[in-house]
Order: sequence, then C-alpha cells, then structure tokens
Amino acid sequence: MGKKEIDKIPAKLDFMQSLTGLILGVFIMGHILFESSILISKEFMYKVTIMFEGYYFFGETYPGIISFLASAIFIIFIIHASIAIRKFPASYKQCKIMKQHTRGMKHEDTSLWMIQIATGFLMFFLGSIHLYMMIVEPSNIGPYASSNRVVNEYAGVLYILLLLSVVSHAFVGLYRLVLKWGFFEGKNTKVSRARYKVILKVFVALYITLGLASLAKYTYIGLTHDFDEEPRYKSQTIILENHK
Repeated sequence: MGKKEIDKIPAKLDFMQSLTGLILGVFIMGHILFESSILISKEFMYKVTIMFEGYYFFGETYPGIISFLASAIFIIFIIHASIAIRKFPASYKQCKIMKQHTRGMKHEDTSLWMIQIATGFLMFFLGSIHLYMMIVEPSNIGPYASSNRVVNEYAGVLYILLLLSVVSHAFVGLYRLVLKWGFFEGKNTKVSRARYKVILKVFVALYITLGLASLAKYTYIGLTHDFDEEPRYKSQTIILENHK
C-alpha cells in the first residue's frame, strides 16, 4: 500500500462512519415510530409486526425476516462503533483532560460530542443486548409478547436507558453529520447551525416523549393482561385470525 493510499485511510474511515451513522440514525427514527403504533391500538401494532414478518407479501408470517434485519443492523452497528471508538479518549487521563477542556471552553458543540461519547459507550452494551434478543427471539414481538418482556421479564429499565441514550446519540450524530458534510447549509453558517440545534432539541424531545409513552402503554398492557390465564402468544394468534 502506497503512502497516498495510507493518507486516504482516515478520510475513508470518516466517510464510512458517517454512512453507517446515517443508516443507523434513520433506522432509529423508523423503529421508534413503528414501536409507537401501540399507542393507536394493540391490533394496529400487531399488523405492523406481521408486516415486517412478510405476512402481506407471502400470506404467512416468517419471524426469520426480523432476525435477518436485526442481524444486518447489528453488523452496521458494530462497524460504526469500531470506527468511532478510535476517536474516544484512550485512557482515564485523556478523558479527564477532555472534561477539563469542555468545562473551560463552555462550547455547546464540544459538550454535544461528550454526550455522544457517553451515550455511545452505553449503547454499545444496551444496544447489543436488545439486538441479540431480536435476533434469537424474533417471534416475541407484538402487543402482548413485548408487554410481557417489559413487565414480567424486567426489560423496562433496559428500554428506558436504551431509549434515552439512543435518541440522544442518534440526533446529535445526525446534527454533527449535517454540519460536517455541509448538507442544507445556507449562506450564513451561524444561522444554519442555530436552526439545526433547535431542530435537534425538538426531535430529541419528541422521540423521547413518544418512546416513553409507548413504554408506558406496554407496561399498562403487561400489568393488566393475565398471562397465566391466557398465554402471551394465544392473544396474538387471535388478533391474526381476526385480521384474516
């Protein structure tokens, strides 16, 4: 490999990090919206679930499609994290210096970068757990199965932490992506940056509110549904049979 090619490696890695970040950011936006279908009704949420299982294309549900999609996102997630981690502080000393600089500079964009580091570290563990669950248990998605997982399998705390970290990380990342590559940049950079920050805060507040409302609904279903009297999957089968 020549010197020219070696010199281009950081730029190529930056581009790959931006591309994978964009894919993951768009995925997160869609994922939270689809999950929030529970706020409309249990039946509507299950219709969304079976759509991703191929029901409207094949006439039958194939949960393996969910496993495939989750695996693809997991691979992109690992690639993104592997590239991004090279920019993280490599030691406690570096982390301490960065914190001192952040406090001293009082620069909002630098503070946002610190938020990305913290949420990225948290997501590496929480996101991996969630994606693994989707890969190995693709059929455990739906109004009752998901509610059972939130309440009876104590996944509610994990989902709250994941929601807060993933929404913050995704939208801060998209904000930084827009600035870095100059998307939708107006004539006045300062004005554009201020507008992007307002949009960032609105979307973060909107998606966190939507996610928390959805989790509240899943919790309500999980607390009020009798899973001993009626198995968690039987209710979903009834919904599917009524839909037919």
